[in-house]
Amino acid sequence: MTMANAPLLHVDRLAKHYTRGLLNKERTFSLAADFVVDGPQVVGVMGPNGSGKTTLFELITGSNLPSAGRVLVNGQDIHQVRTRERDRLAIHYHQSYQVRSFQRGKPNFLLQHAASDAPLVHLFDEPQFNTQDGYIGFMLDFFATLRGKGKLVFLCLHPNEPYHVDILRQSCERFLFVNKGVVSHAPDFDTLARDPAVRSYLGALAPAQAMAA
Repeated sequence: MTMANAPLLHVDRLAKHYTRGLLNKERTFSLAADFVVDGPQVVGVMGPNGSGKTTLFELITGSNLPSAGRVLVNGQDIHQVRTRERDRLAIHYHQSYQVRSFQRGKPNFLLQHAASDAPLVHLFDEPQFNTQDGYIGFMLDFFATLRGKGKLVFLCLHPNEPYHVDILRQSCERFLFVNKGVVSHAPDFDTLARDPAVRSYLGALAPAQAMAA
């Protein structure tokens, strides 16, 4: 159950391994993440297609079983919570649709009840931003409202337009970059963009000062 003064989210030595073959198993992909978010924030997430971003979100929300490690939401291990109650802790929206397919390692009756009545962590997986009719402003206000209500927001975007970078820089307080299953961290967009792998990923959208660093 929850612990006093626990961080809002603790991704604790989390790992997911995918393999192929029945007898001689060959590892085809691995994701590793270890980080803490103490309180309400808006966290930007970027990375190439197939790098593990959606897998990370699925693990945080309990819809994918980890190979190792834990995900603690406000001190409660989400993978030890009954499947129909996991979205009271963390909820995953994939391109505007809520993902509600859950994997579990135990029968539900052996799992805990969620210690929250409403989601504490909201994960937006590549939402579609309409550039007309003030929709972007509405979404940014929505993220800020969630944060103001004590929630943790993850915003995953694959920037292919300059305004996508503007959205990330304007609304996010820290960043994660997922590349080939490795999750790196940065306190702001420009710091993240100094990473050569991030510069390569962003291409012409990389900040000029980062390109010169």
